[in-house]
Amino acid sequence: MREVFARLLEVAAQNGISGSVPVDDAERPAAEEPEQAPLPPLHAEAFEAIEAGDYARALTAYERALAENPRDDDAKAGLGQVRLLHRVQGLDLQQVRAAAAAAPDDVDAQFQVADLDLAGGHVDDAFGRLLDLFAAAGPEQRTRIRERLVELFELIGAADPRVASARTRLTSLLF
Repeated sequence: MREVFARLLEVAAQNGISGSVPVDDAERPAAEEPEQAPLPPLHAEAFEAIEAGDYARALTAYERALAENPRDDDAKAGLGQVRLLHRVQGLDLQQVRAAAAAAPDDVDAQFQVADLDLAGGHVDDAFGRLLDLFAAAGPEQRTRIRERLVELFELIGAADPRVASARTRLTSLLF
């Protein structure tokens, strides 16, 4: 998973996004690293594809892993991360922000900015943007926005307090 996040940060840096997200389990010295079991073949294939920048192949590998074992939490997490990497690959931060500012009701433009924000470690900004968009959206767009929010929530993890706060706000907007 560290390799996936390292690649995610590399893509974010290439797109002019910087920042950090606090992590509870800070880097441990190599001497304290537990020995890791070999990756399952489809996970190894996905990691190889990520390292090669072939996100479509990584998506396929994780999807096949989930088809074989729908309870594979590592494949679910990897799939979400690769989806994000695939969506932000090649995006220019300034162009994406300008397009979103020029069309505040354009759901796809706002999705791109939220993805770039999340990739750059600006989790609250990403959630806030999509929650504001959800509040202003008509019923035909709300489902798409809610689904993207849930996808991003899963990517960050339910234990993160920012996810809990954003879920609470989404719930209040739904009802």
